[in-house]
Amino acid sequence: MKSTYWSCLLLPALVLPLAAGSIPMGKPEDAGMSTERLRRIHEAIERHIDAGEISGAVTLVARRGRIVHFEAHGLMDIESKRPMEKDAIFRIASMSKPITGVAVMMMLEEGKLRLNDPVSKFVPEFKDAKVAIPHGAPGAFYEVPADHDLTIRDLLTHTNGLMTGGAGSKAAPPRPVEGDTLATYIPRLGGVPLDFQPGTQWAYSGLAGPDTLSRIVEIVSGQSYDEFLRTRLFDPLGMHDTFFYPPDDRRARMTTLYSKSAHGLVRAANQDGFSLKSYFSGAGGLMSTAEDYLQFAQMLLNGGELNGHRFLSPRTVELMSSNHVGDLFNGKLGRPAHGMGYGLLVGIVEDNVAAGLRVSNGSFGWDGAYGTQTWIEPKEKMVTIVMIQTQVPVVQRDFENAVMQAIVE
Repeated sequence: MKSTYWSCLLLPALVLPLAAGSIPMGKPEDAGMSTERLRRIHEAIERHIDAGEISGAVTLVARRGRIVHFEAHGLMDIESKRPMEKDAIFRIASMSKPITGVAVMMMLEEGKLRLNDPVSKFVPEFKDAKVAIPHGAPGAFYEVPADHDLTIRDLLTHTNGLMTGGAGSKAAPPRPVEGDTLATYIPRLGGVPLDFQPGTQWAYSGLAGPDTLSRIVEIVSGQSYDEFLRTRLFDPLGMHDTFFYPPDDRRARMTTLYSKSAHGLVRAANQDGFSLKSYFSGAGGLMSTAEDYLQFAQMLLNGGELNGHRFLSPRTVELMSSNHVGDLFNGKLGRPAHGMGYGLLVGIVEDNVAAGLRVSNGSFGWDGAYGTQTWIEPKEKMVTIVMIQTQVPVVQRDFENAVMQAIVE
């Protein structure tokens, strides 16, 4: 699919209207970036569109408190040939996790939980956890007591072994379906044997761990998780297009979800991804726009403050974005073998040379199963966001490179 026609419709960042959010547009040169070099972002994305790897994208770069690049590329929907729009809504999947991390940190600051609290303090079914030890035939295991009950910290750092793909995961209940809620589903996870002793390994608890944290936030805040995020984060941040399930009046702005196949991009049968009307998955259920997510990321870059609202203290943001797992994260989940760390539901670049990444040391963020990604870069005072709806990691790497080469001071 060629995107040359659509590229003619795109305008440089400098002539775009002011963004709808609180973060204003700015001249790239005033933020130490080159207008001419920023155009290479579009060139990089267009190569992947022309190769038939993605249908389209929205890319955004903010530096020194100003948006210096905000562009739509390609198509929202291949079948109708609808051009991508900057306010397109994307399923952000695991980019929901940093939001859940912030929600937990807010409750930590209010004294409603501690990192070392056992999960069973809030969900009694998690008491006296067991660990599955593989034995005999494939899939067979026996159980031994866990060295300690799962803690909030174990869940935040993916060092918990809860439904991480090992032997114990075979005893897990079916995934949530419509009608399930965090209150009805999470207690079922308490009896699932862990895949390893807590704190000894890093393995991605892609849904169970963060969803359990979402339920704990419900319990300690007295609000449903969607209400908590809306009233405590999204509304104060001006994130009016971020939700767990799209309202009818937003459906038309949803970007079509595709998967790669030998015959090109194939429209996914389930266009709602991990989103359900009744089950508010803080692990992967949120949908958002690039500009909405910028408000959240900029708040973290600012040390926990935006729009005159303080959500976290700078010390808490520092705690969240520090490495809590030593070397355990290196080489996991397709990440580089060296130079990486993991904080509280965010990945961290500790040594970009060792990791072979074109982002600055100290950067933190996460990506989603459908190709969305954000980096928060304190060293560069910068937030970068790329939104696509097909998992193609090389798009993220090319976007990172195009951003970094545009920094000229």
